[in-house]
Amino acid sequence: MAEPVSKWEQRRAFAVHLLTASGAFWAFLSIIAAADHRWVAMFGWLGFALFVDAIDGPMARKVDILRVLPNWSGDVLDQIIDYATYVIIPAFALYESGMISGPLSFVAAGMIVISSAIYYADTRMKTTDYFFRGFPVAWNMVVFTFFAVQPSEITAFAFVAFCSIATFLPIKFLHPVRVKRLRPLNLAIVALWSVFGLLALYYSFDLPGWAKAGILATGLYLFSIGAVVQVVDWLGGRKQAKLGDAE
Repeated sequence: MAEPVSKWEQRRAFAVHLLTASGAFWAFLSIIAAADHRWVAMFGWLGFALFVDAIDGPMARKVDILRVLPNWSGDVLDQIIDYATYVIIPAFALYESGMISGPLSFVAAGMIVISSAIYYADTRMKTTDYFFRGFPVAWNMVVFTFFAVQPSEITAFAFVAFCSIATFLPIKFLHPVRVKRLRPLNLAIVALWSVFGLLALYYSFDLPGWAKAGILATGLYLFSIGAVVQVVDWLGGRKQAKLGDAE
């Protein structure tokens, strides 16, 4: 027989849902800032939404939210807000910034929002070892890096195209919190990227060269380490198979 749920447990669990739902308001504030081309403010609100997204999952698991409030789906609530903060707003910012001009800006925005919508519907987006399967539509980080390093129009468009395609490929991408492998190093790189990100906001994206190099290097690590681990495991598996055949 299931243990009865107290009113206190329900209130505490619902408070976590409200925390998650607050991300919708931070998204709204970031849209207002983006419409006014106040990019620092826009990314500041998105950063706050990202912080909420990072802490609400562990809190939900701690209060056993699925058992206490089975009629409320935290996953659905989270994905609604994530689609706004990770996809729609960054795509809008990329379009409004003029970083990619002309018809290519519409193509880039279309690739972002359509590929991301399909990704959110994919029930295989997480692997058994908690990596993401395919590019995890982290367009907020991609577009933020664009603003920080100011790539050429062709480079920006090519990277958007690559990420959109990688959404559908069986390539591993890091979840920096849940992936156990190399976790201390991964979290340290996330912390470094965050420091460089704060510097980018402080300098209003007019970063000195060393800071641009820092945000680019840490960002590329976070972007590629899942694939590197995947290749190493594949090579290790082939080596073991050859040894087995030799025996």
